[in-house]
Amino acid sequence: MDNTVIIQQFEEIENKIEGLIQVCKSQAAANSELKEKINRLDEELQVKIEAENIYAKERDFVLSKIDGLLGKLGEITET
Repeated sequence: MDNTVIIQQFEEIENKIEGLIQVCKSQAAANSELKEKINRLDEELQVKIEAENIYAKERDFVLSKIDGLLGKLGEITET
């Protein structure tokens, strides 16, 4: 085999490897962005879960007050 052919083949291999390296870097950057997005969404979800829990506690409190008031109204009407 001629040296120029061998050198040409090595250059082709080198170009393909450089292309693969660029693809890997691009995928790593995309992966990093997706991980950051997942973290942000997890944080938002936690905030919403906490707000929902607070709402449920407030709702239960209001319902218990209403039940108490209805009970008192029932006592008044019975007398």
